[in-house]
Amino acid sequence: YNTYNAPVVQCATGAILPDRGDTMSLLSVRVYPDPSLRKPAAEVTVFDRDLNTFIRDLWETMLAFDGVGLAATQVAVDLRVSVISWKENRLILVNPRIVQAEGEQLGDEGCLSFPGIFEKIHRPQKVRVEAQDADGKPFSIEAEGFLARALCHEIDHLDGRLMIDHLSPLKREIVRKKLLRRAREERNNP
Repeated sequence: YNTYNAPVVQCATGAILPDRGDTMSLLSVRVYPDPSLRKPAAEVTVFDRDLNTFIRDLWETMLAFDGVGLAATQVAVDLRVSVISWKENRLILVNPRIVQAEGEQLGDEGCLSFPGIFEKIHRPQKVRVEAQDADGKPFSIEAEGFLARALCHEIDHLDGRLMIDHLSPLKREIVRKKLLRRAREERNNP
């Protein structure tokens, strides 16, 4: 699976962030079964230049990989930070929490940490999320349909849950074996 080998710096929050200075850079997206994907992220308590630089890099990485969303844990950074871009919605979510969920939807879901895998996943039809922006200002957002799905997916990442956790044990094992086989092939054929 992918590893993150860039220089790092410890910021005021105590989190280890990529040492990128003021330039935007692409981050290395971790791929299942990387253990960092299972680690719940730490709350952000300091909103500083390092955090804003990281958020810019996270945003740039999501767009470069043609993703809808990306969570800090997917780039092995232990912070409750996620970004989402869907239609007119451009969201930076710091310390997000789902505070209300209604209904149910079943739809295809993919993930940058599960390349090439798309599965039908049950999610709430409508959610209300409370979070903070990059400066620490609290806000809430109500979303339904696909945006609700994206919010749930990214918040799951920050809690150490993955999309395969929503599959049946049999389907989860099929996906796991497929990804492990692909990882072996990539290691043998660089």
